[in-house]
Amino acid sequence: MEHNHHHDHPHHDDAGHVHAHPLQGDMADGPRRPSREELSHIEGWGADLDRKNRPAVPMERMPARFIHPHEGKLPQQPEDVEVLVSTERPGITPIFGTAQPPKGLSGMMRRLAFKWSENDLRHWLLLLAADRVNVVEGIGEDLAHGKVPNVLGEMGIKAEWEHNRAGLVKKAVLAGAVVGTAVYLMRRRER
Repeated sequence: MEHNHHHDHPHHDDAGHVHAHPLQGDMADGPRRPSREELSHIEGWGADLDRKNRPAVPMERMPARFIHPHEGKLPQQPEDVEVLVSTERPGITPIFGTAQPPKGLSGMMRRLAFKWSENDLRHWLLLLAADRVNVVEGIGEDLAHGKVPNVLGEMGIKAEWEHNRAGLVKKAVLAGAVVGTAVYLMRRRER
């Protein structure tokens, strides 16, 4: 296989800037990172190289906070609830959340969503819809256990009334229009 030497060396453009091929160097080592000199033509590049110019420097700690990564393989957390796993990953991660295991209609929707890849819009739309359904299921659970949820308080209606009345009125009018249209369409369909 003939090798094209044109891409092996940095080249200069009309403005005199040096451009290196991103795969320059041994392929086994991975892509070569451009040097400071090769990037210096980019306006603002390297502005934070001097520690005095970094906003976080006074808060940085030496040694750094996370200097003791877990050595070896993390122990697998036991699965005591159903855990949904992406189709992109062959197995379950060593650590995962268990606070909201899938259940009810929202759980069925989440299980369906995880049958599609994460780059599929249906995956994310179903998960968003499942979250909304889960809110309604939570209100139903509260009522079943004799607890009346403070839905308006949890939605921030009181704070909105105190600090953004115009916005609250707009939202109420919009919600009323949506509900009114839905009722109208359902009645029209019944006829």
